Amino acid sequence: MSKWWWPFGRDKIEKRSAGSGFTAEIIAAREAYISGRRGIAELTATAQSCVSLWENGFALADVKGAAALDRRTMALIGRSLALRGEAVFLIKGDTLVPCSDWDLRTRDGKPTAYRVSISEAGGGINQTALAAEVLHIRIGCDPAAPYYGTAPLKRASLTAGMLNSVESALSEVFELAPIGSQVVPMPEQPEQDSTALGRSFRGQRGRVLLRESVQVSAAGGPAPQTDWKPASLSPDLEAVMPAEMLAAARDAVCGVFGVLPALFSAAGQGPMTREAQRHLATWCLQPIAELLGEEASEKLGGKVEIDVLTPLQAFDQGGSARAVATLVQAAAQAKEAGISDATLAGIFAKMDWQK
Repeated sequence: MSKWWWPFGRDKIEKRSAGSGFTAEIIAAREAYISGRRGIAELTATAQSCVSLWENGFALADVKGAAALDRRTMALIGRSLALRGEAVFLIKGDTLVPCSDWDLRTRDGKPTAYRVSISEAGGGINQTALAAEVLHIRIGCDPAAPYYGTAPLKRASLTAGMLNSVESALSEVFELAPIGSQVVPMPEQPEQDSTALGRSFRGQRGRVLLRESVQVSAAGGPAPQTDWKPASLSPDLEAVMPAEMLAAARDAVCGVFGVLPALFSAAGQGPMTREAQRHLATWCLQPIAELLGEEASEKLGGKVEIDVLTPLQAFDQGGSARAVATLVQAAAQAKEAGISDATLAGIFAKMDWQK
């Protein structure tokens, strides 16, 4: 039989959805469900609080030399880095277009070309671009794959899985366990339907068990007094110490994001809160901002400086005031001693006070 007779007398080209189409959205939704059960723990309040700190910290950053890095774009970068470990934006003139998915080619470990997917309201589009046309920021890179970033929770998947397991177990306990239910003893009454009686209990959760009491004599005397005491069916959660495990997992996840656990402590005071903010801005957000500044300076054609510390006021105000007073006093003493300004500047430079 000739090929022109099958299937319908002519050759057909099979077309499939790709990129950000319907199929990709279904796969992404399925992957999100599986990753949640796998232990990514992105849906927990602890992880989302840390992600919000990253997002808001980058939104408040001062950017010099790049009008394309507006606050909305910086917020997207912060959230994408916290959840995915990398962020890709297509450079179109003076604007940056966020990419939902991408693939790349490398040479000598550096990207040379990208195939990006851009989400639109009516369906996504695919586009191919050179590396110079794409702003790619990544953190937590592995030496085996320096062109891919890794999310903080992925780098600590064991701790994230523990947090997810504890919170999932507690949610299932409070949803399914017969909390507040009791085993109620009932006298032997053959005409009484125990199932109907159990359904009549108001606020029944899980299963309510009804057991018949034991009569003390064959003639049918009263049941013993101890037999009428109800027994609670509420699970004993203190034995498995869920509060301690939940607190330890939350603190570890906060540490992965560079957030001191004391920031979420109910007993935390003002100095401790400010120290937690300084720790987040100094050791986590500002180094990432420096990486973003280098990438933007290379791709956007000008020197880009990003400051996170000053807008977040991540500094000790009292210590800064004392430092200013000490510097003024040192400058006055140097002037009285006849030390020149250049010599004084050299002394300050040795203390890393160049600016």
